[in-house]
Amino acid sequence: MTHVEDELNSQPECWSRAAERAPAHRDALPAAGERVAIVGCGTSFFMAQSAAVLREGAGQGETDAFAASEFPRGRRYDRVVALTRSGTTTEVLDLLGDLRGRTRTTAITADPATPVRERADEVIALDFADERSVVQTRFATTALTLLRAHLGRHTDTVVADARTALGTPLPEGLVDCDQFTFLGRDWTVGLAHEAGLKMREASLAWTESYPAMEYRHGPISITTRGRATWMLGEAPEGLTRQVGETGGLWVSGGLDPLAELVRVQRLAVALAAARGLDPDRPRHLTRSVVLAPADQSAR
Repeated sequence: MTHVEDELNSQPECWSRAAERAPAHRDALPAAGERVAIVGCGTSFFMAQSAAVLREGAGQGETDAFAASEFPRGRRYDRVVALTRSGTTTEVLDLLGDLRGRTRTTAITADPATPVRERADEVIALDFADERSVVQTRFATTALTLLRAHLGRHTDTVVADARTALGTPLPEGLVDCDQFTFLGRDWTVGLAHEAGLKMREASLAWTESYPAMEYRHGPISITTRGRATWMLGEAPEGLTRQVGETGGLWVSGGLDPLAELVRVQRLAVALAAARGLDPDRPRHLTRSVVLAPADQSAR
């Protein structure tokens, strides 16, 4: 079994632990009414997108999400939350350093014994969700679970759905497809983007991702026989029929959207195996992006 498989299979237990710990981290997480930005890089950025929509939708306050490199430094927030598995990503550390002393910051990380401890005002360690793999699975979903639980949006059903996602066969014919489109709505748009990224990283698949309603405005033209469209969450009315008319394979997300992402992770590993790839060693990737000074000056 690869590291990725082992780690993605452990997600139900990780989610339960994160939800149990959420009350203990209440003071380090955004309070109701705060103006908040959530930042990250790669997978963590997509989790930030989902978390931001969930928080604002819960009536907790204005919440934005940014790639750490694109944070608008002229804006003022009550708190910035940084998601960083490694605690060493250059863009995140640079931003936290710039904000120190003028904006309250919280870092959620898998490894607190890293430079992020010196940059963030408060650090939440999800060390039980750390990973050996380059490709993120359980840390990202566990961080999002912590934030969902803090908002009162996590239930035992989510964990049960994750177990279902791990224990039932993938839809027939998926591994044979040559292109995949992932769709989301509201907070699941970030999950759709992450689903596409996971497939690209682990299996070099041709993937695209969109808000579900935007998919109708052009991208649906790519869908045809031998290609799949996967909905994370509830589909807009009529979309299932439209995709069926293209000849493409439609995958309906019947589980909690975060559990649906677990099914996508499984597909990424299965497709990698079918293509003779090692998902533990994705092409051109490292576990953390740490830039040398020359790289930073070129940004």
